[in-house]
Amino acid sequence: MSFYTSLSGLKAMQNDMSVISHNLANVATTGFKKSRTDFADVIASNISTSPTKMVGSGVVVKANRQQFSEGTLNSTSNSLDLAVSGEGFFAVKTASAAGTVVYTRNGGFQVDKNRYVVDAQGSQLQVYPVDSSGNVTATGLDGLIGLQLPETSGSPVATGNVELKLNLSSSAAIPAGAFDRNNASTYNNSTATTVYDAQGNAMTMTSYYARRTNNAGTPATSDWDVYSFIGNQPLTVGTGKADHSTVTFNEQGAMTAGAKTTYNAFTPIGSTQTQTVALDLAGTSQLGTPFSVDKRSQNGQFVGQLSGVSVDETGIITASFSNGDTLALGKVALANFTTPAGLRQLGSSYFEATGVSGGAKVGAAGENGFGKLMSGTLEGSNVDITEELVNLIAAQRNFQANAKALDTAAQVSQSIFNIRA
Repeated sequence: MSFYTSLSGLKAMQNDMSVISHNLANVATTGFKKSRTDFADVIASNISTSPTKMVGSGVVVKANRQQFSEGTLNSTSNSLDLAVSGEGFFAVKTASAAGTVVYTRNGGFQVDKNRYVVDAQGSQLQVYPVDSSGNVTATGLDGLIGLQLPETSGSPVATGNVELKLNLSSSAAIPAGAFDRNNASTYNNSTATTVYDAQGNAMTMTSYYARRTNNAGTPATSDWDVYSFIGNQPLTVGTGKADHSTVTFNEQGAMTAGAKTTYNAFTPIGSTQTQTVALDLAGTSQLGTPFSVDKRSQNGQFVGQLSGVSVDETGIITASFSNGDTLALGKVALANFTTPAGLRQLGSSYFEATGVSGGAKVGAAGENGFGKLMSGTLEGSNVDITEELVNLIAAQRNFQANAKALDTAAQVSQSIFNIRA
């Protein structure tokens, strides 16, 4: 009988050392949760056995239990690196044909070729859909969707109006000779404004300002000619297709004429659609101070390209675009269980629900029963190397003790075999 008792001890300690070795092997695995071996003694008894004369029959492994204590939180520079400080698991849908939802504490996410947010195994992060204000529009496991980042935002709008508020210096001299944009001596100042065609392509509208008259009569006035180009294409004015417009100032430097000019239609290079643009100089002055641009705006719009993604502490994922647009894409869903230790390990830091763990309760960060979500952070393994090495030494000693007990039982048996009548 002592042989089997010692053998049970050897098997149990071998299991313990395997669990400890597995813990140590995953000391650097993101989101890994260590295991602990629980043992139970074996006692064979019946109603006729005296409780003072019962002898144990060894040990069994009762369970290898997951320990869901929090690992070390490490900061990263990736906004899609997520960690849960407290209770909760990320829900991800596997890349398999079945596409089942599993749970993980490993929040190292990235963007795949189809712009889905996935983990290292290609499983899609599950989120709640939201409206433009970030309000959740569906709940429960059935309401979760894979997070996909949009490539662009907005629709292109052709520029129809350019607003400039300038100061044209009253001390500026009248340039000599006819206007020539390639000769800076034939104009006083210039401005360049980015505008857009109907496809959202950027173009440069350049306007040149040349002082033409300085009438000191009564009332005193001053005229400036304005020449505008889209790229190298000159813009014309009126039915006579004049190459410039004229603005007039009084002796106080206030504009009295020519505040807004609507140029004739033109066709942007590379486009088949004509476009009309107006130059609004309302508020422009002629004072003794140097030339300056006090305001510049235009009403065109280009299609924004995705430029960044952020995740706030409530789990709202927001995309930002190069045209200044922002868009709420979803809200990170967290899952929790009545008995997390009952989850089944699947490898790759994945877990699935079982009858022991209970079904998943789905919610969001900060809600009752769920921890805080941290962006730009990863949760490391919760394995303590020092603790595991001490446990490994203890398991080794226990294994050696059981081996010694087995050796002693063998020697006793051999002694009995050697007894002669």
